[in-house]
Amino acid sequence: MKKPISATIDGDLISWIEAEVDGRKFRNKSHLIEVALQNMRREVRK
Repeated sequence: MKKPISATIDGDLISWIEAEVDGRKFRNKSHLIEVALQNMRREVRK
């Protein structure tokens, strides 16, 4: 089950996120953040 969260993120990073979403690589900002965290979790487990 997905749950909403809140985070404070640097403006430059938000601009990059929005550009990636607008470029159709991700469905929305939540999707991009979820994929990034999944990738980070895989890296930490190595």
